[in-house]
Amino acid sequence: MAVTAEDAARAVETVFRIESGRIIAGVARIVHDVGIAEELAQDAVVAALEQWPVSGVPDRPGAWLMTTARHRAIDLVRRRETYARKLAEVGRTLEDVPPPAEPAGPGDIDDDLLRLIFTACHPVLPARSRIALTLRLLGGLTTQEIARAFLTTEPAVAQRIVRAKRALAGAAVPFEVPYGADREARLASVLEVVYLVFNEGYSATAGEDLLRPALCEDALRLARVLAGLMPEEPEVHGLAALLELQASRTAARTGPDGEPVLLADQNRTRWNRLLILRGFEALRRAGTGPYSVQAAIAACHAAAVRYEDTDWATIAALYGRLVDLVPSPVVELNRAVAVSMADGPEAALPLVDALAGEPALRSYHLLPSVRGDLLERLGRPAEARAEFRRAAGLTRNASERALLERRASRLAGQRPQDRQVPPAGA
Repeated sequence: MAVTAEDAARAVETVFRIESGRIIAGVARIVHDVGIAEELAQDAVVAALEQWPVSGVPDRPGAWLMTTARHRAIDLVRRRETYARKLAEVGRTLEDVPPPAEPAGPGDIDDDLLRLIFTACHPVLPARSRIALTLRLLGGLTTQEIARAFLTTEPAVAQRIVRAKRALAGAAVPFEVPYGADREARLASVLEVVYLVFNEGYSATAGEDLLRPALCEDALRLARVLAGLMPEEPEVHGLAALLELQASRTAARTGPDGEPVLLADQNRTRWNRLLILRGFEALRRAGTGPYSVQAAIAACHAAAVRYEDTDWATIAALYGRLVDLVPSPVVELNRAVAVSMADGPEAALPLVDALAGEPALRSYHLLPSVRGDLLERLGRPAEARAEFRRAAGLTRNASERALLERRASRLAGQRPQDRQVPPAGA
């Protein structure tokens, strides 16, 4: 049934947002060039924008985009005589006949998304370019969203992505999951990519919704596959533990209308006990690296039956250890929040104020948000209100902005020392 061009465009955007990583990965396996694969995926989007208003949105729109992109990849392969052998393999795949098995190796897996990550994390690229490219290809993140993850500018991210695709094509990097030392060399970047993709799903940069569950699910699945692929690598288990434990709170983090629910107000009976158990199991195999420490912090929250039972002193100490491992103003800000809960807002406010001059936090909405929280708890409502309003002006996420504006409005007309202790964290 025909639909309006506007409805079709909205459907295309939504589906591609969810399926872009799989589509690009599936096409990249055919053309062995991630830059060309992204272009072909975008061609499929253009075809959908042209056809869906007439034919209607298909029952399986993601599969439609994948099939269209793959057919375009086949057309490209057909135009290249040197790809004759690849064409035969692709033809068999499209007829639902399994392609010839690739040479097996220790820990061999068949997962196009992992192939895409390891390809984009090739050492030929600088570390930041690897992560930016994979976030773009795997999660369909915009340059704006990646810039937020990096705490940098959009033009800088766009340049990294363009250069990265050119470098991979120029070096003829194979589309594969490597083995041995080569795999180990790329692991740190791969783990960081999975971590950042999960974070974008857990707290979306922009849009109406706080969460993007599909990104969380993809990141969690990839973390589990990596843990199975590298059972002797402690930090892989640390990342898996962290994501399992964080994902366990997803259902409780938003209310009926999608509004954010802060940690203290969450219904802990809605936390997923299976994911918590999986998280604790993975944590037992984790090590002492950054992801393992963050998983230990998440475990402290998961172990608290009530918000009041949270072991904030241990969490503050763990954040101190994390600062030593990964010096970062964002980690310092998180430590300040934990210190405020363990030792009071008086102890934390100087820590937050010391971060005010950090260039990386200049546009980071959580800095004024945390400061507003501390000032409110200290009985300084006018200052707190100004900080919440400043934070609301910095975030691009509508749900977060609405929450911050509500907190600012609640303080209107309050006198100093009319102290209310709002919940911390989310």
